[in-house]
Amino acid sequence: MIKIAVAKGDGIGPEIMNAVLNIFNAAKVPLVYEFVDMGKWVFDKGHSNGMTPEAQTAIEKYGILFKGPMETPKGKGVKSINVTARKTWNTYANKRTFQTLHGVDTVFSKAGIPIDVTVVRENIEDTYGGIEHMLSQDVALSRRMITRPGSQQVIKYAFEMAKNKGAKRITCGHKANIMKLTDGLFLEVFYEVAKNYPELKADDVIVDDLCMKLVTRPDLFDVVVLTNLQGDIVSDLCAGLVGGLGFAPSANIGDHISIFEAVHGTAPDIAGKGIANPTALLLSGIGMLQHLGLMESSSMIENALLYTLENGAHTGDFGDKTTIALNTEQFTQTIINNFGKKPKHNPRANLQDVASACTVLNLEQNAMMETTDENVEKIVGVDMFIESNVQPEDLAKKCLRHAGVKFKLINISNRGTQVWPTGSRYTNLVNVYNARFESIDGEPLNQQDIIGLYVSMSGDFKICSVEALHMWGGKKAYSLAQGQ
Repeated sequence: MIKIAVAKGDGIGPEIMNAVLNIFNAAKVPLVYEFVDMGKWVFDKGHSNGMTPEAQTAIEKYGILFKGPMETPKGKGVKSINVTARKTWNTYANKRTFQTLHGVDTVFSKAGIPIDVTVVRENIEDTYGGIEHMLSQDVALSRRMITRPGSQQVIKYAFEMAKNKGAKRITCGHKANIMKLTDGLFLEVFYEVAKNYPELKADDVIVDDLCMKLVTRPDLFDVVVLTNLQGDIVSDLCAGLVGGLGFAPSANIGDHISIFEAVHGTAPDIAGKGIANPTALLLSGIGMLQHLGLMESSSMIENALLYTLENGAHTGDFGDKTTIALNTEQFTQTIINNFGKKPKHNPRANLQDVASACTVLNLEQNAMMETTDENVEKIVGVDMFIESNVQPEDLAKKCLRHAGVKFKLINISNRGTQVWPTGSRYTNLVNVYNARFESIDGEPLNQQDIIGLYVSMSGDFKICSVEALHMWGGKKAYSLAQGQ
């Protein structure tokens, strides 16, 4: 027997979790459940991370969390429990599989266009770090962190998963044409990893073009890997292609701990009415069984679900409106009654159980992820973010007085657009400028030089933020302003 942690969730969470566990129990799945306390009511009890210490201990002991939808209280200054859980346990890859389900009508199913797309979303970094600051009353800053080790983790997982799935194509969705350093790094790592998988066709698509192609020809795509925010948006778009979030399973995969969950909301308007659709959580649970190596149980349950849908059984949120909708309990029992039956379309093969993919270790310290870099690092300048409501020419005159013998003022930008030494009167300004100083004749600088400039500048300005300008291996490691 395998022991896992289970959190039922908020709203309809307990109802759909009970439905799925009833199916598991009827199928005699060899699992033992330890129910843990997570979600809104735990926040309300004063646990700022949305889980009790006992819950964290259990999850870290067993390495698997099966969770229902959870609500984060609004206006209380707390972080999303869903994001917190994923980041705390470094579940770096969010895998969501979107397939045509016969019995769930969509534009594409009616047109006879089959969909089988797996989106792998980086799950830890990007804007989901939630690192934000108000630079002035009018200007908010969010720091978007994309790291080489983090990108390697999720992209290697995506390629390995695609290989095991028998995929032919893997696509990187990105915005490297605009975010040349952050998305550029992610794309660079993608092609570095691709060299180790010559059997897969690896290509890339700018994310807005990707979205257009997905809603016109989703059958052209197989596996798509993206950064966190873009992956969040694209995965919900793909859910819409196959019938909505009620049919979208989600797995958050880490090296030691993995989370399987329904990604739809808590639906408080129907909570307690016994009419919720458990399909998304059941599909996530089937993915969990496969992750645990319980292939025999997973294939039997999935075939029963597909047979049930194919034969028109449905809850009130989908299906033929001229037939009677089943409540949660009736829908669950119908799936159980269909054990041993296979659908006409895409039946799952009966597989034997395999060794679990779940590795739980008793870690004594945090892992430090760092790549070996032999390139020479050099500080060549600094960006000073200044709060000011004067015109660019007046700001430049003051900045030039502080440059001294080591710095020269290169340009001044506002919201990323150059406004000095050249610019346009038609560029609207906000009250935070970036004054870029570089070293004279490319001479290397050190942190003390930057601090000296900061001290000098602070006599005239409110400095909101400071960023050193680096070069690695002779390449600029910072972006240019628009128009520079």
